[in-house]
Amino acid sequence: MYREFFGMKHTPFTNQIPPDALYLSDNLQEVIGRLCYVAEHQLFGVLTGDVGVGKSTILRRLKANLSEDKYLVLYLSDSQLTPRWFYNGLLQQLGSEPKFQRGDAKLSLHRQLEYIREARHIRVVTIVDEAHLLKRETLEEIRFMLNCRMDSMNPMALILVGQNELWDKLVKPAYAAIKQRIDIKCTLPPFDLAQCKKYIASHLHYAGYEQELFTDEAVKAVYDYSAGSARGINKVCMHCLLCAAQRGKKLIDDHLVRLVIETELP
Repeated sequence: MYREFFGMKHTPFTNQIPPDALYLSDNLQEVIGRLCYVAEHQLFGVLTGDVGVGKSTILRRLKANLSEDKYLVLYLSDSQLTPRWFYNGLLQQLGSEPKFQRGDAKLSLHRQLEYIREARHIRVVTIVDEAHLLKRETLEEIRFMLNCRMDSMNPMALILVGQNELWDKLVKPAYAAIKQRIDIKCTLPPFDLAQCKKYIASHLHYAGYEQELFTDEAVKAVYDYSAGSARGINKVCMHCLLCAAQRGKKLIDDHLVRLVIETELP
């Protein structure tokens, strides 16, 4: 209903915004550049960040930046991922039959990756999301997967993505062998106040709304609630738009933001 009230062409505060319309702070652009480097050179990268800071946004933009005729992006997200299902999950995405035995699945995947690289001249990029929830056995198996041709090259680029506790886990002595293989580590910080303001303005621009909508005090209230989390910004801004439309208000001030936070949000 608020889109009609404000005359918006698109929904501004949603995770469905096209990759090329996403707001990218300097930090986000730097991280995307580093992950593109991981993909290009078939390296092992780790991306961490707090809940809601934009890890999914980064992955969507990364995939959009990688040419489909040069890269094949595979994606796994399963907190209960076992070594066998790590291999079989990738095999299924490559259109191959899964294998019952872990060793058979691993061998089959290696052959598929070599064919894609040597015959089709395509670089494979594997993204494992929610990696902070993976058990040590699975993380160790992923490390073994990167051993190819007597450890002289990686069969694919690998990016582990998870909350900050992933890195807390990897720096423990028990995970030293995995940590030593990591080529590039990226951390996503939350937005600061200035970035929060630009984020809101960018998403309103995508929606086709060019007038002032949130006062500076309102932006500060949004920032204080969200702590710079993109997910938190989306949540409070969406509720503010609904409340403003219902009250017939074309300007959202800090009083309305605080009312929304106190009455509609947990």
